[in-house]
Amino acid sequence: QLQLVESGGGLVQPGGSLRLSCVATGFTLDYYSIAWFRQGAGKDGEEVACISSSGGSTNYADSVKGRFTISRDNAKNTVYLQMNSLKPEDTGNYYCASASRRLCVSPFPSLDWGQGTQVTVSS
Repeated sequence: QLQLVESGGGLVQPGGSLRLSCVATGFTLDYYSIAWFRQGAGKDGEEVACISSSGGSTNYADSVKGRFTISRDNAKNTVYLQMNSLKPEDTGNYYCASASRRLCVSPFPSLDWGQGTQVTVSS
């Protein structure tokens, strides 16, 4: 069964950091670009970051540029999202999605996506 499973969310104070993980099971991520999305309460989903299948190319939303870093370890079939200098407006459910494209394109043509992991930034 093809599945993406996110983990690493939690409650963190403003200015803190979290690292999210997205693990693929049932298929290899080698040929897929991967994007992280987030959805806050009452808000539309927002693409936060994308990484190409090789990891050589990344894109970020302006709202997270300079604070978030997306990376991947294809040997571990895992994509990460390192989030630093977190702000209350970063609160939301973060989920990863795959696309059968080597390079990131916009809008991201999601093929599969996980259930997400909740990130709450609050003092």
